[in-house]
Amino acid sequence: MARRILSRFVLAPATAVAALIGFAAAPAQAAIWSSSDQWGNYTTSDGYTLYNNIWGSGAGSQTIWVNSSSNWGVWADHPNTGGIKSYPNAKKVVGKSITSMASLRSSYNVTVPSSGAYNTSYDIWDTDYDYEVMLWVNYNGAVGALGTSQGTVTLGGHTWNVYKGDNGANQVFSFLRTSDSTSGTVDVLPILKWIKDTKGWWGNETIGDVQFGYEITSSSGGLDFTTNGFSVSSS
Repeated sequence: MARRILSRFVLAPATAVAALIGFAAAPAQAAIWSSSDQWGNYTTSDGYTLYNNIWGSGAGSQTIWVNSSSNWGVWADHPNTGGIKSYPNAKKVVGKSITSMASLRSSYNVTVPSSGAYNTSYDIWDTDYDYEVMLWVNYNGAVGALGTSQGTVTLGGHTWNVYKGDNGANQVFSFLRTSDSTSGTVDVLPILKWIKDTKGWWGNETIGDVQFGYEITSSSGGLDFTTNGFSVSSS
């Protein structure tokens, strides 16, 4: 979705008025597209949509740049206050039910800052937006998942701490990698089947958006987040 839901997280929201458009550092290389607009978006030739997606209260300036679905990034200068400010991301629409898929996999390679508060995460939705599955591959600073701990599980090639919550609009299942990773491949389908078959938290949902990006709480002074590689495949 274009707008994220603040109440998913345990952090307190900021109260400052958002400064949504402002000067930002340019990417290291000339991009084919860039935007500082709050909802700026761009669709690539291979069917991925990139969103600047500045949605939270008290946000600062942010610019997204794109060379391709697998080479894009964002410069963000958000104040050191609580509450998620933005989720710049790349999205691929799958449009298949869990039981109809033989595979759903994604690979990522990112460069993220050592300061600030953020998570690098997948955000996976059913087509009705009743359920949200978050897969955090790395995170830094004062961030945390909504809901209660459901223990630890190894699925899709990674080990995760699992949380289950409800933000009032949809169910949220969060999987936080037990050790940070800046590159790898996630076998997503076993995670979706575990939610369905092992836990019974949802039925045979049709998976819509598979998003990947940076959920930024603070990046004071301006920080760079770079996607060096990203792909989603399903069959």
